[in-house]
This record gives sequence, C-alpha cells and structure tokens, in this order.
Amino acid sequence: MIKGFTYILTNKTFSVIYVGATKNLKNRVECHRNGKGAVFTKKYNAVILIYFEEYDNFHEAFAREKQLKNWHKEWKWNLVKISNPELKDLYLDL
Repeated sequence: MIKGFTYILTNKTFSVIYVGATKNLKNRVECHRNGKGAVFTKKYNAVILIYFEEYDNFHEAFAREKQLKNWHKEWKWNLVKISNPELKDLYLDL
C-alpha cells in the first residue's frame, strides 16, 4: 500500500493557510517552493510546512485533506499549534 500525507503550508507572515495531500511530502513541498505547486501557494507564497500527518494509505490522507479544507481557519491554526507551537518550518527536518 502506498503511504500518504496531509499537510499544511503557510507564508512568512502567517496570514494564509493551505491544506494539501500527497504521496511524497518532500517532493510536493519542493514543488510549492519552486512555484510549481498550486496556484494558491504561488500567489500567496505559502511555502512553509508547519504541519503534516502520515497515513499508511494515501486514500486516508486525501480524505483527511477534504475534512481539513472544510474546517474554519481558527481550527486549523489550533491543530497546527498543538504539535508545532513555534511554527517552525518542518520541511527543514524532512
């Protein structure tokens, strides 16, 4: 079974949140950083990885992405701050 990841990106001013899902987290974040990810991340420069969840099945990761996209922005920030209170860029540790 192919693993999957649900992830959250933000920009330098922490003013936007982007939720995504992928089979290869490191490569996907690199795409966003190089301007080849989503139009939203390119427009708002949301390239800082502040949260991710790993799943044994990529279908679960994509289902979780849909769930998080329906959450209020405040709920997403609360989720992030539980595991990453300093809002460090987690990409640097991948």
